[in-house]
Amino acid sequence: FGRLVMRAQVGEAEVMAAVQRAEARTSGQIVCVLARRSCDSGGAAALYAGALACLAPWPLLSATDWSAQIIFAIQLAVFILALAVLGVTSLGVALVPRAERRRQAFRAATEQFFTRGVGRTQSRAGVLIFVSLEERYARILPDEGLAGKISEAEWREVIAVLTERLRAKRVTEGFVAAIDRCGALLARAAPANGKGNELPDGLVRLD
Repeated sequence: FGRLVMRAQVGEAEVMAAVQRAEARTSGQIVCVLARRSCDSGGAAALYAGALACLAPWPLLSATDWSAQIIFAIQLAVFILALAVLGVTSLGVALVPRAERRRQAFRAATEQFFTRGVGRTQSRAGVLIFVSLEERYARILPDEGLAGKISEAEWREVIAVLTERLRAKRVTEGFVAAIDRCGALLARAAPANGKGNELPDGLVRLD
């Protein structure tokens, strides 16, 4: 989805209003989560930092007459610097294999599904809309009460609407469009029953 500035580009009031509008037509509940990063890149960062540190002494040995102590100090500095850069920037995430990034993002989405209570609503018609920016990952997780009522093809259409706007860096618009689509599906599968709101409507941020 590109590099997005979360605070500046996401209209939280618009997302909340869209959730409230959608839930007014259904007994289902919609929770939206926006994560900056879901992937732990520590292993990949250490691996590549170690490789750079191992390569660093060779040009110094051939081009200088520095002592072993100085070269070792430089080697250690290269490792620490590379580890720091890869650990705090998106470059470290990019070095993690795509399949592993998606696996970790899916695990984060699943954790949020249970942490936010999406699977514990009375109607069993909760839906999680999860986006992780660094991994360029989006997922819709519906509760088991919606199985057989909303098809996988319909959920894929929601994801397509969401990711299309995320690629254009229209994060707020992406969430609102996905919420509106989910609201229409839930209104059909789990009509409103007059009971109160069970889950918070605001956007959950994982920085």
